[in-house]
Amino acid sequence: MPFGIGMGELVVVLLIVLLLFGARRLPDLAAGLGGAINNFRKAVKGEEDTKTIEGKAAEGDRVPSPPSKTETKS
Repeated sequence: MPFGIGMGELVVVLLIVLLLFGARRLPDLAAGLGGAINNFRKAVKGEEDTKTIEGKAAEGDRVPSPPSKTETKS
């Protein structure tokens, strides 16, 4: 198990969480934790994307095209 936690310790931690928050709030807590993990992963991936070579767009980024002559009015 990660962090050196055995199955017994994991069961005890889950029981304590169940007692503290109750069965009704556990799905909300799990959804919130999952969303936080996804946001963290996106932030880390975004950090890697900004390290691309200068002058080249990162994968998935859209480079805006310059405005056409009909769009610019002087």
